[in-house]
This record gives sequence, C-alpha cells and structure tokens, in this order.
Amino acid sequence: MFIELMPLIEKRTITITVAALQQGHIRVNVVPTALAEDSKLNEKISYSNKEKIAQIPESAIHALTTPLSLTGTPDEIDAQLAAQLKAFVDSHLALQQSVARARQEIADAVKAVEERDKNRSKAKSTSVAAPTGTSADGNNLAAPLATGSLSLFDSKDGTSNASEDAQ
Repeated sequence: MFIELMPLIEKRTITITVAALQQGHIRVNVVPTALAEDSKLNEKISYSNKEKIAQIPESAIHALTTPLSLTGTPDEIDAQLAAQLKAFVDSHLALQQSVARARQEIADAVKAVEERDKNRSKAKSTSVAAPTGTSADGNNLAAPLATGSLSLFDSKDGTSNASEDAQ
C-alpha cells in the first residue's frame, strides 16, 4: 500500500481514514492535503495582466486535494486497494505535473508581457525625447524639399514616362 502511495507522499502529506460501516463493510479514504503554494499559483499574474494571461482554474487547484474513497468488505478492499491507489497516485501526479507546467507557462507569459510593456515604454520615451524631424542622435530626418511638383508619371528629369510606356 505505501509503495503505491510513496510518489504522492513525497509531494504532499496525505490523511488516511478507515471507518467501519454496517454489514461488515469498511470505508477507506485517502485525502491529499492542501499545500500553501496551491493557493498562490495564480498570484504571479499581476492585476494589470489578468486580462492578458489565463489563470489556472480553481477546479484544477481544488482537484489536487480530491480524495480517494473506497467502500467494500475487508476482502474486497484488500484485493483492490493496491491497484486503486496506483491509479489514484498516477492521475494525481499527472495533475500535479500539468499544474506545474501551467505555473511555468504563466511565469514565462508574465515575464514576456512585462518585457514587452517595458520595451514599449522605452520606445515611447525615445520617440518623445527626440524632437519631431530629428533622430535620437540629432540628425535631421526631414526629406529634402522637391524643387518642383512631379506627377505620378513624371521622372525626376521632368519628362513624362506615361507617353513612353504607351509607345
């Protein structure tokens, strides 16, 4: 029994209760306890990023403490307990891995959003700091003024390319 439970016990404490019921039946409950870090899974998402980054659903966080409850005769419990515990632990560990992966993805997303926002604010401050028409190094960015008006079909020498294209 404890061999099957060991991977779960290494991650979080469990409580096991056994109760006698009517007609020779018993109930065995295996209850994983909540960890302090469970309630902090979504705290990395700041208020300003709540619209941009999805949170881990409360149902997934609550599922980390979902108990296993078996009811039957002592012989039935003895015969099936090890297999039931193995399946329970395997599904619980898969859920823990999914939550850990989601936690890492959230941390990466928060970092990416903060970096993007920081770069945007840098770009805005750079464009605000440089006067219009000059680059950050002070060079004039204005295009040289044309000495005459050119139509869409005129070349720089003033002749029309439209008549040449038509021929």
